[in-house]
Amino acid sequence: MVDWSGGNDTGKSPRQDAIWACVARLGRAEDPFYLRNRRAAEHWLAQLFAAETQAGRRVLAGFDFPFGYPAGFAQALTGHQDPFALWDWLEERIEDSPTGNNRFDVAADVNQRFGGHGPFWFNGLKREIAGLPRRKATYENPFEEKRRAEHLARGAFSCWQLGGTGAVGSQVLMGLPVLSRLRRKFDAAVWPFDTLDKAIAFVEIWPSLTLGPAPPDQIKDAWQVREVARTISSLMPRQLETLLDVAAPEEGWIFGVGFEDVLRQAARQPPHLTNDCFALPPGVHWTPVQDALEALKERLTPVVGIENRSVTEATGRVLAADAVARRANPPLPNTAVDGYGFAGGRDAGVHHLPLAAERAAAGDAPGRLPDGHAMRILTGAALPAGVDTVVLQEDVTVSDGQIAFRGPVRPGANTRQAGEDMQEGAVAVAQGVRVGPAEAALLAAVGARDVAVYKPLRVAILSTGAELVEAGDHAAPGQIYDANRPMLLEMVRQFGHHPVDMGRVLDDRGALRDRLDQAAAQADVILTSGGASAGDEDHVSAVLREAGALTLWRIAVKPGRPLALGFWSGVPVFGLPGNPVAAMVCALIFARPAMARLAGQDWLEPQGFGVPAAFSKNKKAGRSEFLRARMKDGRVEVFPSEGSGRISGLSWAEGLVELPPEAAQIVPGSLVRYIPFGSFGLR
Repeated sequence: MVDWSGGNDTGKSPRQDAIWACVARLGRAEDPFYLRNRRAAEHWLAQLFAAETQAGRRVLAGFDFPFGYPAGFAQALTGHQDPFALWDWLEERIEDSPTGNNRFDVAADVNQRFGGHGPFWFNGLKREIAGLPRRKATYENPFEEKRRAEHLARGAFSCWQLGGTGAVGSQVLMGLPVLSRLRRKFDAAVWPFDTLDKAIAFVEIWPSLTLGPAPPDQIKDAWQVREVARTISSLMPRQLETLLDVAAPEEGWIFGVGFEDVLRQAARQPPHLTNDCFALPPGVHWTPVQDALEALKERLTPVVGIENRSVTEATGRVLAADAVARRANPPLPNTAVDGYGFAGGRDAGVHHLPLAAERAAAGDAPGRLPDGHAMRILTGAALPAGVDTVVLQEDVTVSDGQIAFRGPVRPGANTRQAGEDMQEGAVAVAQGVRVGPAEAALLAAVGARDVAVYKPLRVAILSTGAELVEAGDHAAPGQIYDANRPMLLEMVRQFGHHPVDMGRVLDDRGALRDRLDQAAAQADVILTSGGASAGDEDHVSAVLREAGALTLWRIAVKPGRPLALGFWSGVPVFGLPGNPVAAMVCALIFARPAMARLAGQDWLEPQGFGVPAAFSKNKKAGRSEFLRARMKDGRVEVFPSEGSGRISGLSWAEGLVELPPEAAQIVPGSLVRYIPFGSFGLR
């Protein structure tokens, strides 16, 4: 994205009103480049385009000035309605150097052709120029003042104004000749005049369409190109296609007009994951479980957007920023019991205090207790001035307008101090925490109104395999019912994400590609089961490999081993094994914490417990093993069969026993690590 300038060289030091450019990929923006003049900018752009095309990549280049003028101008000036005829006309006449240019004279020449009073206005030179008015007072425009896009983009300036605030006219005159040369040199397509089927595409942008003021410590132009580049590069292909579907064959169009909400929403999206986040070091063939988990923990980042929600709507959502206490809890000192309040503690012995007529209850504004008196005070009431100690009502007798109680009573007894639970300004709930009932209570107590939360992670669930049929349908010999999809849909739901049922797909790569396209359009992450290894019928790994986005992790784990990780249209894909037991175990061990990170949550470590074994096993070295297990009489027993197809063992089990990769001889009474399903978030 490029912020252009119609003026002269701006010097070596980065500054406002210069040319700034920024490159972004997959929602990740590089540092903006400062370009001191148009000659430097044209050279920089040519180098960038050459490098990107040589690397086989496509470039969408945005420039913040109009690519066309109001309808009729190109025809009237050049004799052709084609906007590129106007580009060529300007390229032939504009003279430009870092220290000066002839834009005012060219504009005056145009005006002279239409009577000498317009369409251009503003003379920024000391000398008078025939036909170019200095101010708009004597201005006459034979054409429309603004293009249709500028009428829709509120606040957009006219392309006829050559100086002052909003001098878009000078940017156009000095920018189109540069684009004309770059278009010819790189055979670039220009939107919306051309079909965007070239390696380089030019689009017109206007950063102020969706951006507000820049942060006070940043140069506005540099900040704007970075934000626009980051936002547009984060758009999914179908979103980009929709925003580019515009018919404006003569005037041109401002990218995003009519879709401002889409761009604002995209601006709040985190960057896409890079395709190499699943890459393993060269030479790695079998990955230990812990190494695989550490790699996912290190490389995965949130992929969902952010929005504000009230505390009552935030339950179940993950905080995208620390929620800070707007006021202390409790906000004022208060009483923890029903009783009688007074000032100071009391020594041993019987004490008598006159009873004030007022009382204090929860919700009352704090009053003041007369010196030497006691006051009736109820649980939760703010302590009135002159009260710092409360004695329980059960320990008090009341008669003749006074109370009597027996000491000792320590100072501050039965009271709560202001902020003893939470101080104003402290972090109440940290970023990355999923808001549950307890967090919702705390947020409400400290006065939170709206909190920033991540949008729910949408998880597409897809089963693959010609042998599968839907539960309840007729199954021919050799076919089996699809058990994985119902299991994974419910697991994803219990993890707190939004499941998207993508059904089943046969062993047909074309059908699989189509279904993955549909899933990528509807979800933030895709879970498949089956076809994740490297055999002839392992089509998930095959199509990901064909797309150039597959990493096949051979994990030293039982059950499981193959885990296909990759991307489809920028959406991460987790290819789980086809056997139900292996699919569930891999989903719990690998997909659950990975999806939590993608949803903005902290990395999840299941809590395990050392318990005595009620079984025997001679375990070989090399792989971590997860056995279906449950507790009985203080010991953990395991399912008799370790087969990955024994689905009954999943229903029988209440958790997993994790055995480390080292060899082990387990006998009854040996301590083993037991992880209840509840530690994985399953009920």
